Amino acid sequence: MENDIRSSVAQILAGDAYKLVLSKPSLKETPYIKVNILKKQEYYQAESYTKTQVFHRNLKKEEVQTFCEELLADTFLQLNAWSKEFEYQIRLTKKRKVSYSKNPARTSGMPEESTAHNRKKQYFLVEGTNIPPLVDMGIFTKEGKVAAPMYDKYRQINRFLEIVDDSLKKEKPDESRPLKVIDFGCGKSYLTFVLYYFLTEIRHYRVNMIGLDLKEDVIRKCNAAAKKYGYDSLHFMVGDIGAYADDVPADMIITLHACDTATDYALYHAIRWKARRIFSVPCCQHELNSQFKGEKMQIIGRYGIVKERTMALMTDAIRCNLLECCGYKTHLMEFVDFENTPKNLLIRAVRSENAPRRISLGKKETVKEKCFAEVRELMETFHLDPTLYRLLKEQGYLSQYTDQ
Repeated sequence: MENDIRSSVAQILAGDAYKLVLSKPSLKETPYIKVNILKKQEYYQAESYTKTQVFHRNLKKEEVQTFCEELLADTFLQLNAWSKEFEYQIRLTKKRKVSYSKNPARTSGMPEESTAHNRKKQYFLVEGTNIPPLVDMGIFTKEGKVAAPMYDKYRQINRFLEIVDDSLKKEKPDESRPLKVIDFGCGKSYLTFVLYYFLTEIRHYRVNMIGLDLKEDVIRKCNAAAKKYGYDSLHFMVGDIGAYADDVPADMIITLHACDTATDYALYHAIRWKARRIFSVPCCQHELNSQFKGEKMQIIGRYGIVKERTMALMTDAIRCNLLECCGYKTHLMEFVDFENTPKNLLIRAVRSENAPRRISLGKKETVKEKCFAEVRELMETFHLDPTLYRLLKEQGYLSQYTDQ
């Protein structure tokens, strides 16, 4: 049976099929109800459907054969495929007997061939464009094409640029001075280089961009790369986020995976500079986990992983509320970053000059006051003392709430 499946799938792929559909699950409980495989220009894309979702996976040509064999062996009873000349079908009985057919393509009713990936969307980083950092990262080939195994990373980078652009599109660049951007905890600076390219070459901003990190060897390589690319207004420095000092306020703060309280210091700098925009993906959030005391909700502390994740979420919730207290319109969203496939939370905050709206809570209370009250309630309930709260309180940024 395995040889029959292998031979049949091989014939279909040799016939240059542009679409394959696996259907009819062999069991009632299966992870997917259908899988479509679409041929693209340089690879194949598998679309695996559950009852409510669809998951995408890119496959090299040599991977499709094994992928189909495994699904026919234990998940599906039927495979239909189409090429420009023929229609194919593999059917398996419940006893796993294999039936294979090949017939001339019909003149009508055939699925349309589409070798274009959804990369045809209007991504900021356009294929065929000379973007040296993307070539060095392996995202683009030397010819400027997206490398097939790196399409997900290409899409993730573009998604980050979409988030940044969404906060910029309502404002024109200030011609009187450069936009100052600081990337705290820049690491290897994958997104730093791409963001610089986006701001200068696509949105035509004059920028002064700084990357800060503790690792001297990494900073040395980043400065060499910036010089190689001709990015004259992008500089990298060795330094600690908490101790960082600069006489010129920043307009945009980026902090991707600044560990634990380093994120708090980055947000604190942004607040004291009145930075217009903040994009922060926190990580390694241990501070509140060590402080938690839950007399009222002991179940949270009973299971280590529950406590850890709950405290991480509380950390971000507190940060978002404190940003609101300090004049920012804040959103918390899921974000899959370049280096890691798991989903992270991204804090996007834009400073608002508008007076806060009022809401009715039995008494008149501003959104800022409500946000502060929620933070204090959470802190008191679980005996928390977060770094960002402490920094802001010590420097008087919360005095309008604490002095009431």
